[in-house]
Amino acid sequence: MELASDLRRALDGLCAIGTPEVRENGEWLAGLEGVQYEVSAQGDAALLHLWSAQQSLVRRVLRVAEESADRVVLEVNRFGFSKPAHLEFLASSAQRDPRRVEREQFSSRLRRILTDHFPDETLESMATSADLHHSISGSYTRGVVRRGSLAYAVLAASPDEDVATIDGILTFGLIWLQQTRDRARRYSVYGLRLFLPRGKSTVTAHRMAALAPPQEVELYEYQRPYWRVRRIARSNVGNVVTSIVPRHEIEQAIAVAMPLAERIRRLAPDAIRIGVTSGTQDVTLRFRGVEFARWRMGAMWYGLGDQQSVLTPQKWGALEALVRQLETHRHALASDSKHRLYRAQPERWLETMVAADPPRIDARLDPRFIYTQVPAVSSGDRGIIDLLGVTRDGRLAVLELKASEDIQLVMQAVDYWLRVRAHHQQDDFSRFGYFPEVKLNAKPPLLFLVAPGFRFHPSTDIVLRYLSPEIEITRVALAENWRKGLHVVFRQ
Repeated sequence: MELASDLRRALDGLCAIGTPEVRENGEWLAGLEGVQYEVSAQGDAALLHLWSAQQSLVRRVLRVAEESADRVVLEVNRFGFSKPAHLEFLASSAQRDPRRVEREQFSSRLRRILTDHFPDETLESMATSADLHHSISGSYTRGVVRRGSLAYAVLAASPDEDVATIDGILTFGLIWLQQTRDRARRYSVYGLRLFLPRGKSTVTAHRMAALAPPQEVELYEYQRPYWRVRRIARSNVGNVVTSIVPRHEIEQAIAVAMPLAERIRRLAPDAIRIGVTSGTQDVTLRFRGVEFARWRMGAMWYGLGDQQSVLTPQKWGALEALVRQLETHRHALASDSKHRLYRAQPERWLETMVAADPPRIDARLDPRFIYTQVPAVSSGDRGIIDLLGVTRDGRLAVLELKASEDIQLVMQAVDYWLRVRAHHQQDDFSRFGYFPEVKLNAKPPLLFLVAPGFRFHPSTDIVLRYLSPEIEITRVALAENWRKGLHVVFRQ
């Protein structure tokens, strides 16, 4: 009776300040936003009932562990768990991040989804906070469910997440799967279950085709408002959209922009490259990767970023001044390595260097043929540069370039590799005029991951170990000062 009285007094005092925030074992329970409570005595302990419009829970309180004007911490028993937990009440503070609220509310919903869909399994844990030490994002809800000695890692994205978070779930899922396996003691972790909103699993289903063994990962979709769940069959790789523009169309587009484009290129022939923007007829001119001019709808535009003007004879001097500015700041020996033009679009700069000398990456690569973003990915610029080449014996080679650390490098590279392989199996590259006079090898493409040596994310090895042995991957580590020349530190 005394504990119930002390608990009621502590919570009453905290609620006098405002509606408290509730956490359990460090996890904020958004489902208890605007919480109400009821306390009753239960022998030497107390029974605490919490509820809100979204959620309710009951805990057996063993003691008040901490108490202050703005914080109350309780040691509680959760039904079905032998180990005590800590229930924390914090005085209401600053306005909460709406995304955090959505994720925590979805976490509560996921508990019910797992309970309803897998009634014979027990939820061992659930969390939404980021775990930076293990490279686990706070954008997902993660957990472990168990039946006897067999368990599954679970990772889910709420319906309000953006496309990048939705499509990135497989990478984080594999990292979470490995972490749960490494720390499991009382059970073995058989595999991974991923949960995505209905209609958002296409990319993930596509990427799962690269896994081995495939049965370790299960993919599910849920649907609001009734939260029905269905499993996505592995045979359903999704309607992944890629396209290949016939080579003659690209050459025609460039021919229309000539001779003006060639006249501009001669201002700095070693630095300026002419190309066609993927999925358009626009001809671009890039200075070591930075676009500074574009032929569009019969006119040449010049300038950086949004500051563009139509090039006329009267403005030729301004264009020359822009090129001189790029020459000053965007070269390997520039005096100011912190200048915005030096640091802009490093992947594009790296692309121009690799495209100019592919054998520097691997001696097998044929220097005559290197294409950018072929096939074109419908999602547009993914922050990673895709190059498609061929070896001297006719085997296709996918090169993924990254100048900075990116946890999604491997999975996005595999995504692109799968698309290239599909087009290769349909003989699309030969039909559309790529690699002329080369008899393409029937073997699957090679895959090269190219980045400065210290820019490979620490989790890269974890993701690689789950991929099919059919994907022959070479990791190419460059020296950090790659702008001064491509020097390979190691190949793995």
